[in-house]
Amino acid sequence: MARKDSMNMALVMNLKGAIGDLNDDDINIKVEKGVVYVDISDKLLFKSGSFSITDKATVVLGKVAKVLAAQPNIEFMVEGHTDSKQLLGSDNVMEDNWDLSVKRATTIVRLLQEKYGIDPKRMTAAGRGEYIPVAENNSAANRAANRRTRIVILPQLDQFFKLLEKK
Repeated sequence: MARKDSMNMALVMNLKGAIGDLNDDDINIKVEKGVVYVDISDKLLFKSGSFSITDKATVVLGKVAKVLAAQPNIEFMVEGHTDSKQLLGSDNVMEDNWDLSVKRATTIVRLLQEKYGIDPKRMTAAGRGEYIPVAENNSAANRAANRRTRIVILPQLDQFFKLLEKK
């Protein structure tokens, strides 16, 4: 467990060092229950209601990709999250916020694969929609907090099981 915690802390420090110059309101890196989470606000990545990536996103994700590329045994999940406001207009591409969250996650994993060479076998794309908010959707600031992309560094369960086998 101490080794896993040390690995997670080293990963967090590498991510914070790589990202460094960004405002803490826009990106948050934390460890909870042995899992590393990187939350990136949607304003850094996407225009409102869109899954098209911004120029700023390629810079931010390039920094994250550099750290992830240096750790080839780490698998991770990219989760898209939205607020609870209904999408405006009907472009026939997205039915609702759940669709938007999935499209945002797949946009990120494709970028990580195509532009930064991250092996797609290491990534999972998931849409969470509005269903796991970090704040109530009762104000503009809270809705903004809920609109995010979360990169979840998945625990290396094979190493955990090897530790159990030794006992």
